[in-house]
Amino acid sequence: MQIVVVGLNYRTAPVEVRERFALSETDLPQALAAFRASAGIREGVILSTCNRTELYAVVDRPTLCGYEIRAFMERWFGIPRREFNHYLYIYEDGQAVSHLFRVTCGLDAMVPGETQVLGQVRDAFLLAQRTGATGKVFNRLFKQAVTLGKRVHHETAIGENAVSVSYAAVELGRRIFGRFDGKRVMLIGAGRMGELAARHLFANGARDIVVANRTPERARELARLFGGQAVRLDEARTHLASVDIVISGTNAPGHVLTASEVREAMAGRKDKPLFLIDIAVPRDIDPACRAVPGVFLYDIDDLQGVVENNLEKRRQIGEAVEKAIEEEREAFARWAATLPIQPVIRALQEKAEAVREATLESLLRKLPDLDERQRKKIDKLTRSMVRQLIRAPILRLKELAKAGRGEEAARFAEMLLDLDLVSVSAEGKPEVLTAPGALKAETGASKDGKTGWRGTAAFGRHEKPDRTDGGAGVAEALPRLAGAAR
Repeated sequence: MQIVVVGLNYRTAPVEVRERFALSETDLPQALAAFRASAGIREGVILSTCNRTELYAVVDRPTLCGYEIRAFMERWFGIPRREFNHYLYIYEDGQAVSHLFRVTCGLDAMVPGETQVLGQVRDAFLLAQRTGATGKVFNRLFKQAVTLGKRVHHETAIGENAVSVSYAAVELGRRIFGRFDGKRVMLIGAGRMGELAARHLFANGARDIVVANRTPERARELARLFGGQAVRLDEARTHLASVDIVISGTNAPGHVLTASEVREAMAGRKDKPLFLIDIAVPRDIDPACRAVPGVFLYDIDDLQGVVENNLEKRRQIGEAVEKAIEEEREAFARWAATLPIQPVIRALQEKAEAVREATLESLLRKLPDLDERQRKKIDKLTRSMVRQLIRAPILRLKELAKAGRGEEAARFAEMLLDLDLVSVSAEGKPEVLTAPGALKAETGASKDGKTGWRGTAAFGRHEKPDRTDGGAGVAEALPRLAGAAR
């Protein structure tokens, strides 16, 4: 079996396409059940956010299942595949694992380094786990991915250094207010920079957002995304008396806010300061506003300095995070390599224990005069003997699995040792992820707190996958996951 992810995101599809593939919290459980029921899908997780819709699956045959996944998307969303095939990317095995790790670490986010997507991945996995859509492979993989994401965000400054003007504007406001909880914010302009600013504001606690735009329809659309209020551009000045911060980024040829309008608004604010951040070129806000008492005005040149100072730090952090991702991918690959022989090991252990118990029972019947202490000693001795006898075969099976010969070794051991694999569950006990406190660094490649990552920064963008039949990215294969999920 193998791992496949099929999806589209903000890089490959415009918002008018992404919104057609969005799943609400109400629809997601039903969609997940239908996806899991698709032919050849052994395990499944669906991640649906405003920036991406991704379907993760453990499959029998990736080529056939790639077709089945696209067919599911066509059926569920009611969109002919010819209309969305060219927006899709498909990753397999090692590349799929690395992609998931990049998502949870914030490297694949529209807002690089953001933490919101980490919580969204965790929620998607927990839903899939609760509904029985995951098994041994995804229980392990998603727990590892979330743990890695938490570690990266905790031990690095990946989310602390702005590299876009919109983010720099919000970061400046955050330096002033800490967070935006309880603050009223007005965005003037609902274009791309305004949308990015809105996302950053929302991620930092802003819930009272006013969106002013020349086109009312676009203002309503953006305000609806974040539960805000839409107003016409000419109404912006009437809200100056009630907001704490204004971020303006329109394409207007002249000033959207004049010094006289701001001075008039300040008269009713009772010495409450007003922060104006102008990210437009040409400038939206009259520079004379700096002279108005209680007004703090910053323009794009002030913000650009923040961006430039953070670029090199972001690059250094990215290199460290990419290294950690590769280490975790290799750790998962080593674990995946042992999957074919795990049922064999359990069957061998169960058979050896059954023989021990039957022999011990026979022996104790022949020695009825033994006291409880003697019986316990014999029991302990026989357990030790059995463990020692099967230890070498188990170690050899694991060595063969790590060398890529797991399936071959499993078949040979089953035949040679006459093992009963039918009664042995290949799933075992799932690794349950239930609460934030459960997310500890448990993976093989995890590091302690002395990573030396903090204070370094900018990371490389995920390269666009080569496209064949809708964007299939060919990955370095993990060991095949045969026997991993039944």
